[in-house]
Amino acid sequence: MGYSIYWSFLIMGINTITVTYFLAIERAPFLQAIFPTFLHYALAAVVVVVPLLILTGFTHYKVIPGHKSEMEVHAEANPFVYKLHPGWQLRVMMPYHRLQSEILLKISRGEKITEEEINKMKKIQNGMDTLLKGGYVGEPDRLKKLKSDEE
Repeated sequence: MGYSIYWSFLIMGINTITVTYFLAIERAPFLQAIFPTFLHYALAAVVVVVPLLILTGFTHYKVIPGHKSEMEVHAEANPFVYKLHPGWQLRVMMPYHRLQSEILLKISRGEKITEEEINKMKKIQNGMDTLLKGGYVGEPDRLKKLKSDEE
């Protein structure tokens, strides 16, 4: 992860500066007059290219619709934009909202809340307490598979 995100850009930049200097600048006399040494060329490239890259990134995110289009494609390709995430959303938050709406409908009709609904709410609240303490609710499928393989 560190290499692919951070180090590869640094290595790629050094490689590009080195290759362009030794293949282009060193062999062109008029460019050799502007950049007499590799260090002069590297410093000039960094001073010009880094702000240019920042400006290009800013333009990509803020000016042209490219980033917005990418995010729309990612959102449509991600199944969890359209369904609940397994885990806390599926096991705690959605059951809570569902039960809460049922109870609100009962109250608005003047009906009594049943003991079963109160017990469901307490169970959901226990799940919320577990999450608030940094614990887990449910088990990921990969852990269930590991447990079944061990038995």
